[in-house]
Amino acid sequence: MNKITIAIDGFSSTGKSTVAKQLAKHLGYVYVDSGAMYRAVTFYAMQNGLISKDDFNVEALIFQLEKITISFKFNESLGFAEVYLNGENIEKQIRTLEVSSFVSKVAAISEVRQKLVEQQQKMGLDKGVVMDGRDIGTVVFKDAELKLFMLASAEKRAIRRFDELIERGDKVLYEDVLHNVVERDHIDSTREDSPLVKADDAIEIDNTDMTLEEQFDKILKLAKMTIEGLK
Repeated sequence: MNKITIAIDGFSSTGKSTVAKQLAKHLGYVYVDSGAMYRAVTFYAMQNGLISKDDFNVEALIFQLEKITISFKFNESLGFAEVYLNGENIEKQIRTLEVSSFVSKVAAISEVRQKLVEQQQKMGLDKGVVMDGRDIGTVVFKDAELKLFMLASAEKRAIRRFDELIERGDKVLYEDVLHNVVERDHIDSTREDSPLVKADDAIEIDNTDMTLEEQFDKILKLAKMTIEGLK
């Protein structure tokens, strides 16, 4: 069977990772969470005192990029690959609202993007990959056979993210989560390097009023149609 590259872009908390994991598992493809890679760099910056609410030492982060090694290791019990930073499992640590509040600023740094895009492109050399992020269809895999662009209302996305954080045991306020969603939208869409935009050939998926099952069924149908079209 022909294998394709599936690029899923979109705003924060639109369920990109959820549907990408489902799709990769169903098709037997490799799943790569590019957003987790930017979160890992952000976590490194936080741990090393390079970023805070009042300061961001961009030069120091750029200088230390060579010290950062990011990898994914499949966890059979969870059914997906977890993120490792310099050999340490940081899957849970990078999913906090604090990391979310800084990640768009880190992702706007050109040197950071260059380093991670190179790694992402290597991961997709053999096709059979589902990757989600902000610039997968516009920068990382411009020739992807299937490109999707996910969106939903800010309020709906904030509710989803809030429920997810509460379920994890995090103590957060809905207003703070909504503020984070709106702020990230602005930073991601207006940054100079690889802003979040819909690729001309991407299919738009507005899942504001979709169930997870409806979303998966629609996207799986698109994937199968694309694969069939290559025969």
